[in-house]
Amino acid sequence: MVLFAVIDIVGSIPLIVSLRERVGHIQSEKATVASVVIMVLFLFFGDSFLHLFGVDIHSFAVAGSFVLFFLAMEMILGIRIYRDAEPESASIVPIAFPLVAGAGTLTTLVSIKSQFAAINILIAILLNAILVYLVLKNSKRIADVIGKNGINILRKVFGIVLLAIAVRLFTSNWSTLLA
Repeated sequence: MVLFAVIDIVGSIPLIVSLRERVGHIQSEKATVASVVIMVLFLFFGDSFLHLFGVDIHSFAVAGSFVLFFLAMEMILGIRIYRDAEPESASIVPIAFPLVAGAGTLTTLVSIKSQFAAINILIAILLNAILVYLVLKNSKRIADVIGKNGINILRKVFGIVLLAIAVRLFTSNWSTLLA
């Protein structure tokens, strides 16, 4: 359940719809598989990977909070910060990373590793992947049902939620960096 809350793919529907409008196509399978691979690799090798670069999990979380902050600003203000030189697809960036397998998710995976068996975490990752795939695959239908005004309202509301998550991620890790 922790991963469902952190990934919050349902809350990301407005961002996904917005990305789909900008780039035209999201490869649902590719984004889902990439996010699963990132999460599983980080589950087993995240600490070592960060340590290799001399980065601790708290620094990683603070950096991720900035990415979430800017995605939230795009949603709330209706501005475009993320720019890709040749946007053919938004499948890997920013959907697989940082939207699904972002700093919050990866930090959560590292922290819950000490509380749960790896098999349970892997099952949670796979269950989340199914939901991610279904939302990505059906985002156009979902957008049609909700309508343009509904999407705009959801975009603002979930932009604020995403901003709050970014602030929480920042504040809960910033103090550790200062110590």
